Amino acid sequence: MFSVIMQILDKLAILADAAKYDASCASCDASKGPAPGTRGNAPRATGVCHSYTPDGRCVSLLKVLLTNFCIYDCAYCINRISSDVRRARFAPGEVVRLTLDFYRRNYVEGLFLSSGIIRNSDYTMEQMVEVVRRLREDHQFAGYIHLKAIPSAAPELLAAAGRYADRLSVNVELSTAAGLAQLAPDKTLPVIHSTMGELRWRIEEGRQAKRAAAQQRVRPPRFAPAGQSTQMIVGADASNDHSILHASDHLYRDYQLSRVYYSAFNPIPGASPGLPPRAPPLLREHRLYQADWLLRFYQFDIAEVAPDSGDGMLDLEVDPKLAWALRHPERFPININTAPREALLRVPGLGTRNVTRILSMRRHATLRLDDLVRLRTPIKKLLPFVELPDHHPRRSLDDPARLRRQLAAPPEQPRLFD
Repeated sequence: MFSVIMQILDKLAILADAAKYDASCASCDASKGPAPGTRGNAPRATGVCHSYTPDGRCVSLLKVLLTNFCIYDCAYCINRISSDVRRARFAPGEVVRLTLDFYRRNYVEGLFLSSGIIRNSDYTMEQMVEVVRRLREDHQFAGYIHLKAIPSAAPELLAAAGRYADRLSVNVELSTAAGLAQLAPDKTLPVIHSTMGELRWRIEEGRQAKRAAAQQRVRPPRFAPAGQSTQMIVGADASNDHSILHASDHLYRDYQLSRVYYSAFNPIPGASPGLPPRAPPLLREHRLYQADWLLRFYQFDIAEVAPDSGDGMLDLEVDPKLAWALRHPERFPININTAPREALLRVPGLGTRNVTRILSMRRHATLRLDDLVRLRTPIKKLLPFVELPDHHPRRSLDDPARLRRQLAAPPEQPRLFD
């Protein structure tokens, strides 16, 4: 018995470490607390990752691969078939047992399960679906489940995956067909997009069924209620930030993705000579997240955030919203007390939450500088772009280059929402 436990722990160490390269691990819209007759109510152990939901909750997931063996030879992947790494494989029952043990001890609130391609897409997907089926049906597992969907898997397997998982993800990995052909010849964008399209219509169908069931007061069928996500590797190929954001915008619009995750390329031992020898700056990954946020929640378009002119790269010294404002000094200053919401959202330093508060506050009183201080806005960044009864930037915007030098200090804490 002891040797069996040690074998499982040894596998866990290998397969949890191999899973760390997948960034598309976050949850949302998970149910609050267990249903009657179910187990657990979801922290630190091997294979546990911590993610933040859109509503600010921190959730812990057992993040693991079913196996790190893969028949594909993606140049950027540590688990590619030509890689000289230790291999391991869980049986479905072992993943079920680990998940339940971690869950009962409140180490985790759910499971993130991915896998290398074992024989083919269908066989791999079938094994992963069996894990989540056993958890839901045999053990009444009420935790959150994020399952990786394998491109080109049979539609009936994707349908089964969505019945048991809260979120599904299909990793697109690279933003262009040329990049995939060069670094991941076993993958193609049409196949990946086809799988995303399959999931999209099933998710929409599930949401429509949920609305209809609510009117009839019956229990609706479920299909991946937290939607689908994907991951893009940054810096492995020659794609610039404009190309990456253009691909992300396409995925959001055409496949209704809940989230695109960006993962900075990490050089691996024995890597292909076609890969860059060094990792890109982590700040590039952070700027992409900030730009992604502007596209989704601040009504910017790609040409404004990452112009196609020049090298098409985001500015690493200042955040994308500040970079846009410095390129367009004619749009400022903005009057805090009269500007519409759309204009306020474009002010550097103002996030969606504070814009909502400003709109509410100014209905009752004229806002002054002290009011912005009480909102804990980044005053140094904000003041050159706004005017109030007791503040005017005067000639601050006459020299954008000088203003840029003043505001281009390295960020102490990454901020997505300004």
